[in-house]
Amino acid sequence: MSFTQEDLLRKVTLKSGDIAPEFSALNQDGVNIALKDFAGKKIVLYFYPKDNTPGCSTQACEFSQNYDDFASKNAVIIGISPDSVKSHESFINKQNLKHILLSDESHEICKAYGVWQVRKNYGKEYLGVARTTFIIDENGKIIKIYKSVKPAGHANKVLSEL
Repeated sequence: MSFTQEDLLRKVTLKSGDIAPEFSALNQDGVNIALKDFAGKKIVLYFYPKDNTPGCSTQACEFSQNYDDFASKNAVIIGISPDSVKSHESFINKQNLKHILLSDESHEICKAYGVWQVRKNYGKEYLGVARTTFIIDENGKIIKIYKSVKPAGHANKVLSEL
């Protein structure tokens, strides 16, 4: 696969202390959800590649299993992937997930957060989501970024940070 110069040069680099880029997208129920809807709450915003794959299922299930603990810390969990609303609905039902999943089929949110990147798998290059988690404070400021996330045990690391 070949990439445009723009694809290869695009490098959004957010850091702790930056204001989180605003977004809105459809959730698993087809309802438009925006970052600003959660003003006054902490947000655990995690980006993942694909619904119903082993690593993504592990990560989503661990966040969901700890849902009440996150809620007790005034935190909302939001997962974002390029999958469709219908795919998210199916994923939530299959895995009994409790948290919000947003559809970013256009990749605009992923691009704004710098997680839409050139990836390599089995020697092939493609554009995809780099598994990344952002903790955003009550005022919309990024307070922690986890890059190259390993799914197993990640939710507990994020919870301990809160």
